[in-house]
Amino acid sequence: MPDFHKILIANRGEIACRVLRSVHALGYRSVAVYSSADADARHVQLADEAVCIGPAAVQQSYLCIETILAAARQTGADAVHPGYGFLSENAAFARACEQAGIVFIGPSAEAIELMGSKRLAKLAMLEAGVPCIPGYEGTAQDDATLSQEAERIGYPLMVKASAGGGGRGMRLVQAPGDLRAQLRTARSEAQNAFGSGELILERALIQPRHVEIQVFGDHHGNLVHLGERDCSVQRRHQKVVEESPCPLMTAELRQAMGQAAIRAAATVDYVGAGTVEFLLDASGAFYFLEMNTRLQVEHPVTELVTGQDLVAWQIRVAAGEPLPLKQEQVRLQGHAMEVRLYAEDPARGFLPQTGRVLRWEPAQLEGVRFDHGLLEGQAVSPFYDPMLAKIVAHGATRDEARRRLLRAVEDCVLLGVSGNQRFLASLLRHPQFAAGQATTAFIGEHFADDPSLQPQLPTTAELACTAALLLQASAQAYGQPSGRCGWSNAASVPSRFQLKHEEQTYAVELHVLEAGAQPRFEARVGDERLALRLLACDGRWASLELDGIRQRLAYHLQDGRLWLHGRGGSLELLDIGQQPVGSAAAVGCATVKAPMDGAIVEVLVNEGERVAKGTLLLVLEAMKMEHPLRATIDGVIARIPVRQGDQVKNRQLLVELDALSD
Repeated sequence: MPDFHKILIANRGEIACRVLRSVHALGYRSVAVYSSADADARHVQLADEAVCIGPAAVQQSYLCIETILAAARQTGADAVHPGYGFLSENAAFARACEQAGIVFIGPSAEAIELMGSKRLAKLAMLEAGVPCIPGYEGTAQDDATLSQEAERIGYPLMVKASAGGGGRGMRLVQAPGDLRAQLRTARSEAQNAFGSGELILERALIQPRHVEIQVFGDHHGNLVHLGERDCSVQRRHQKVVEESPCPLMTAELRQAMGQAAIRAAATVDYVGAGTVEFLLDASGAFYFLEMNTRLQVEHPVTELVTGQDLVAWQIRVAAGEPLPLKQEQVRLQGHAMEVRLYAEDPARGFLPQTGRVLRWEPAQLEGVRFDHGLLEGQAVSPFYDPMLAKIVAHGATRDEARRRLLRAVEDCVLLGVSGNQRFLASLLRHPQFAAGQATTAFIGEHFADDPSLQPQLPTTAELACTAALLLQASAQAYGQPSGRCGWSNAASVPSRFQLKHEEQTYAVELHVLEAGAQPRFEARVGDERLALRLLACDGRWASLELDGIRQRLAYHLQDGRLWLHGRGGSLELLDIGQQPVGSAAAVGCATVKAPMDGAIVEVLVNEGERVAKGTLLLVLEAMKMEHPLRATIDGVIARIPVRQGDQVKNRQLLVELDALSD
């Protein structure tokens, strides 16, 4: 049986930190690998040893098999845990580890290869008698064949990258006229993300539930399942909330789905952790979707309801040990629920965000777990997936788990980088989700007009708190004793602030009612009045009394810019003071700027060309997704200062347009 002593984690971020926890708990030594962009990352600091494997680009670092194996040889690592993503489902990597005499903590290369192709996996499942959705899994990939097969299947249908995952290379097609454009986009995304443009087609199930079964196999022929996870709440086919058990699950359905999942795993003599995903329709019928031959992002949900450490299971199985439990010994207790904290802006189409993490404090609550790889001061770059952390809650009942998770999301402090907490909190509060009735159509049907998808405007209370904290900082900067904050030679003269949020400016007045160690003010914002007392502030937390109610707020102040955390998420406010307001944009001119750091994939227009509002101008790739950028006016392309392949920064000018005169 395999014998290893030092494990290299071929990954980064929160999953690398998560794997390290179990590696160390089992007594193994650890090796981290990192790109130049991750030199100061948390996973690097947690490992016993760490090796730089190249520049920031994943193709030259985390996806470079030879460099990772060289790091293993250099450090004497005799096993590799791939985490998820990157090389975790790469059959060539599994084979290369085997050929190098290094234990790959995962399934065989043959199982990865078969299940990594949606087309081949579906053919194998059909042969094994596992229920599958009708579709096309053929080798012919030309548009004519795919169009013909689409007519046979019927609309609506799903176009899927055969090698895909995470919603990339996946498109819903409602009508024949949309097919060719969606095939082009799906192929492009699939080729860029997975190195293969092969596609399959499937009949689209409307409003199903997405339910997956956690399976485990060992080298002794044992296979068990550890219950299900409901991953129905999705946005663009990417999971947003995962929970266990499924709200609609019955003992009979769990047994049927569990046996189908084990049958699927048995077809490839599966070893290690795997997940068999199904779509469950309203009638109770279920259909094979795909099998992921790795640890899932949402594995903590299963860990909390079973009380098992799945990473420890992976390591023990790789070392030749039998599975720790037999099927009849698996017990599910209580309810667990997980959300993914992303660096993205829901109010701008969920655009990934970059920047520096200025404050990071996970909420410390009973029954709540944070899996993360964050450190204060680190940069969130455009090179990797924007997921920052997973927030997981466990409770005796589903509603207890949901309430705990909601509070954890609201209380988690993330400043400096925009996150999706406001969206997650709104989702967890929604009556239909709270009732356990959400399907894969939930977000599309119920969140089109949700306030969390609109820009967050500062409240009068937030503006008043910001002004008070700025005044306190100003007093300290000029050497005024903290006990004299709010003091003035002319107490009747208010302190005036011009606070800018996004493109909007707010006038705030602070009238001193009482100076001293805990100054008291009347804040005025327009016609609104608010009584405020500043009780304490230490640069991280502020205690304030607003209209007689005490609260505690997290904040960060730097160069006249204040980030404020509240239950609605975080706000960034700039004290523009007496700075002259910038001139308005020239009349008749419009610009298109980069919404984030990224690379120009394609430029579709030329200088001097006339375009209509909404015309696709160029495509930006960032965080492994393509983002189309369109004209905001009818006009003529005046200037394009970028070219295909250019790396661009957030807010960099990409296209300049002159408006067409009437």
